[in-house]
Amino acid sequence: MDAVSTFIISAAGHPLSYLMIFLFCAIDGFFPPVPSESLVVALSSLIPSTGMPNAWLLGLAAGLGAFVGDNLAYLIGKGIGTDRFAWMRRKRFQHAFAWAGYELRLRPVSLILVARFVPIGRVAVNLVAGATNYSHRRFVILTCFSSVGWAAYSVLIGILAGQWFEKHHLLGMVIAVAVAMGLGVLIDRIVSKVSGNTSLRK
Repeated sequence: MDAVSTFIISAAGHPLSYLMIFLFCAIDGFFPPVPSESLVVALSSLIPSTGMPNAWLLGLAAGLGAFVGDNLAYLIGKGIGTDRFAWMRRKRFQHAFAWAGYELRLRPVSLILVARFVPIGRVAVNLVAGATNYSHRRFVILTCFSSVGWAAYSVLIGILAGQWFEKHHLLGMVIAVAVAMGLGVLIDRIVSKVSGNTSLRK
């Protein structure tokens, strides 16, 4: 266990870790299996005890990656729609796309801002926004705000958990990731109740 902890800490201090976070966050904008949020939160949990990685650089890399990923997803949706690939045609994703399309017509601003905090939700909203020709200029502005908010939220959760479990790095990371996932589910449930629709995760 100590060897694993040492390896993670040494990786967190490497300059390439910021590039890795940027890439993971960018890919996660259109491919949800990539665990970008978990990585950001886990690395952030090391900051109180090790001072690595730099919180500002980590937040910047995560925010930029999220912004790029969301806008790539928009362009993918605009270019190919929401049923080109097999994973897009799965019932879970088709349900999410239908939900996103309905909500984008009713409350696009709040939806785009909040969807960034729900993994499948953000992909669905990003792709559908492009497929339905939602104003790209507005989408860019909104994803600037949502990406900054999401990056700050992820880094903060990690730092708080890291402070509580300062002497137990792995436990701090596990708790931080679990809290982030739990809050994501809570946000999903709140959005679903407010909209009167079923969950994005159904």
